[in-house]
Parts: sequence; C-alpha cells; structure tokens
Amino acid sequence: MQDLSKEQQILIAMRKTLAAIVRDVTPPPGMKHPLSEGTIEDVRQCFGLISAREKELADIDGRGGERPYYPDQKQPAQVISVANIGKKTSDLH
Repeated sequence: MQDLSKEQQILIAMRKTLAAIVRDVTPPPGMKHPLSEGTIEDVRQCFGLISAREKELADIDGRGGERPYYPDQKQPAQVISVANIGKKTSDLH
C-alpha cells in the first residue's frame, strides 16, 4: 500500500469502513433493516463513486483491467476464451 497515492489510500479506507458498517448493521434474513431506504441508496451511491474513482486512478496509473480475486488465491484468475478451452497453456502463447 506504500506505492499508492494518498487519495488511493483514502478511497480504500473509506470502502473498507463502509463495507464493515454495512456488515455490522445487516440483520439476519427476515428481520427489518435498521437503515432507511434512502440511507441504503446513499450507501450504494457512495460505493459507486468510490469504485468509479478507484477505476479512474487505476487507469491513469496503467493498472486498469485488473480482475478481482479471493485473498487466498496466489494470483488473480486467468480468463480463457471459450475458443481456447481444452488447449494446452503452451499453445496459447
């Protein structure tokens, strides 16, 4: 995280904090949500704005097009077109 700009660090912290708040206040299935519909929509808008700005900054830095992956994966998943299914990896390069 050292090579990220201050703005990128702030966006990451905001996204993680907002996600933690959502997890903490989300009730079990069948129970009424404590947040109003307006607040839920505002949270969605915040996530959208954070995501859009993170993408803009990644594109500027030449990091655009990254694929999401699970933390326990060593690297992001590789996308293989349907036309290449069944071919050896060495044949694809």
